[in-house]
Amino acid sequence: MMSRRDVERSRKNRGNTQWTAWLTPLIVIASVAVFIVAMFINDCPKTAAGANGDCVAKFLRRFSFQPLRENPLLGPSSSTLEKMGALEWSKVVKGHEKWRLVTSMWLHAGIVHLLVNMFNVIVIGIRLEQQFGFIKVGLIYLISGFGGSILSALFLQNSISVGASGALLGLLGAMLSELLINWTIYTNKLAALFTVLFIVAVDLAIGLLPWVDNFAHIGGFLTGFFLGFVLLIRPQFGWEESRNSAQYGLRDRSKYNQCQYLLLFVAAVCVVAGLTVGVVMLFKGENGNKLCKWCHHLDCYPTSKWSC
Repeated sequence: MMSRRDVERSRKNRGNTQWTAWLTPLIVIASVAVFIVAMFINDCPKTAAGANGDCVAKFLRRFSFQPLRENPLLGPSSSTLEKMGALEWSKVVKGHEKWRLVTSMWLHAGIVHLLVNMFNVIVIGIRLEQQFGFIKVGLIYLISGFGGSILSALFLQNSISVGASGALLGLLGAMLSELLINWTIYTNKLAALFTVLFIVAVDLAIGLLPWVDNFAHIGGFLTGFFLGFVLLIRPQFGWEESRNSAQYGLRDRSKYNQCQYLLLFVAAVCVVAGLTVGVVMLFKGENGNKLCKWCHHLDCYPTSKWSC
């Protein structure tokens, strides 16, 4: 009869089988390529600001950045981002340019914005892709980015928004729900939980700063959190051992326990209902700020050092 230690070793060895992570690097390459195209189209030296010699890194010529007073993140102008598909409520709802809900997540306001997001995508995305494969991670990334865009458009109707932050927070949300729904298979449960919660808290806190779209963060996080319960569920501990061999001395058990089934069902309902209600409200022209008078504080909290 196999001992508990042998069972644990068998499960650990099985967990070492990993997919090759290729989608996450592809997402990074695509985002960098889109940024290069944006800088090419921007062509700072030919703009009014560029004619006055205000471009940053002028040795890059056509790829030089807009003046810092216009874009402190070292990137193109807002008009260039708008032209390339930035999220803008009036164009999405009144102009029927629904594609902006997706294209905006591939644009970045500047090289600083791009590097921070892509570093986090690599760190988080590769780990998830190695464990769960490119299909599940790709779905979480895209749907979370879409969910973030919907919430952003509902509340930020007088500004444009770009960036992969919603999709990135979706991956973090999925990491959290994956830990919760697969709780029985982890050894250092509390350490893993506090680590993920700390990273999420830092990202959401950064979103309270001016010029950061925290509604995209929140919408992406919630979407990814519910998707993780649906897409990243694992069999409970001991299920495969009892299924494959009676000599392990384990009783037959169901693949998932009742708590996992419940979380999966509730999460599936929440993600479908949430996205459906959000899309309907958006294209009906609803303003989220009228329905929630205090929600604007979730995007930017005024202090003595800055205003919103």
